[in-house]
Amino acid sequence: MVGSCQQNASAEMRFRKTLASRCGIGFCASPMHNPLAQPVVEITDLHKSYGPLEVLKGVSLTARQGEVVALIGSSGSGKSTLLRCINMLEVPERGSVRVAGEEIALTGKPPHRKPADEHQIRRIRSELGMVFQSFNLWSHMSVLENVMEAPLRVQKREKAAVHAEALEMLAKVGIRDKAESHPSQLSGGQQQRAAIARALCINPKVMLFDEPTSALDPELEVEVLRVIKLLADEGRTMILVTHDMQFARTIADRVIFLHQGRIEEEGTVAEVFGATRSARLKQFLSAAGHV
Repeated sequence: MVGSCQQNASAEMRFRKTLASRCGIGFCASPMHNPLAQPVVEITDLHKSYGPLEVLKGVSLTARQGEVVALIGSSGSGKSTLLRCINMLEVPERGSVRVAGEEIALTGKPPHRKPADEHQIRRIRSELGMVFQSFNLWSHMSVLENVMEAPLRVQKREKAAVHAEALEMLAKVGIRDKAESHPSQLSGGQQQRAAIARALCINPKVMLFDEPTSALDPELEVEVLRVIKLLADEGRTMILVTHDMQFARTIADRVIFLHQGRIEEEGTVAEVFGATRSARLKQFLSAAGHV
């Protein structure tokens, strides 16, 4: 049994190197993730409904310091809703969310539950970098102004320091030369990279990606995937929702498969893609061309 697991892990590593090369994404073999690392995000027994439709049915997961967790599953399985519950863009009816050990306080009864402390939720949101499917950039601001907005207005940081860091983040994502441009002057891939730079500039404890490449054509998608892979290689904590099984397989430390609002299967990349147990996951991966 141990030998079989080691063979799967070895084969998976070879696959990830080959896949990264084909996609034009640099491969860096990260050190084995430490299961004793401090939890950054802890979700316990989360339930979320929209009217009579229960979207999340008791989901629990933990993302630890430096870990990349990929959420996969078919449309409507609850992936994006789960991600949005972490920063309370969606408020769960039951369950709890902790960020860096601090539980988000909620009050009221379903369906009128809400954050109990607006100061707390603003502070915690300022520690979470969220990148959406749509770019959500302010059209009337330059790219640089977009990146500087939250650190200045929300975190109340010193302007000169924020300006320098914003330029550094734009350079990191490869669009330093677009700092003075407006979003309408950028390609979709460049706009999404600007959105990533904006999220990075708040120095987040965790990065949350909600299908960051779903609105892009394949050529522009690769630009964004390269940036996310770079962040993973830096050891950043990330939770990402993705439809791209190849990318999940290349970047993730752990993969969680959601089905009908529940975690159907989870494990390492080698376990989920190489030693699949769930019949539903096998069906899903087969439809995606990964079995």
